[in-house]
Amino acid sequence: MAKKAIVGVGLLAAVMMSAGGCVMREQYDAEKNRALNFQRLLAQEEKRTGELDAEVRRLKRDVPDLEAKNRELTAQVQAVREQMGRVQEETMALREAAALKAREEASAQDNKAKAPRKVAPKAAKPAPESAVPPIPLEPDGKASFALSGAMYHEVKPGETLFRLSRQYGVQVDKIKEWNHLNDNLIEVGQKLIVGQE
Repeated sequence: MAKKAIVGVGLLAAVMMSAGGCVMREQYDAEKNRALNFQRLLAQEEKRTGELDAEVRRLKRDVPDLEAKNRELTAQVQAVREQMGRVQEETMALREAAALKAREEASAQDNKAKAPRKVAPKAAKPAPESAVPPIPLEPDGKASFALSGAMYHEVKPGETLFRLSRQYGVQVDKIKEWNHLNDNLIEVGQKLIVGQE
């Protein structure tokens, strides 16, 4: 009986060793699989990091070009804003001129109805633009001066009839009349009569 007990204990130990070995083998295989998964994930992350580094380098190379384009677009936007401002000024000038003309016509009709008809002497026409002598520039950069009873101005970039009318305190219609202008278009370098002495 003692012999049977020893054999039974030996068998039990062998079974336990075998079972313990199986458990250890399963744990080893699980750890090995985890390590392989971790290595795959690490390789994927290293690849992604390399791609992101390449993208950052490309973006750093593109920054100067993008900044230059941004400056160019900003300049274009500013030019459009300035042009829009000039158009708005001209629109206001046209509205003022139209309102003034309507008032003058109404006043003229009232005066016609009230006063007896008179024949007005013909006024001398101003000299054509080609007869206007060249305008010397003054030290302060203005190109206007008095010449034989008329004050002249040389048009600079960005100037409009409306601005000139405000600058010299005359109405747009008067400047157009003195210079025989059919519309509000003026050109840089054009010499205009802007006042009478």
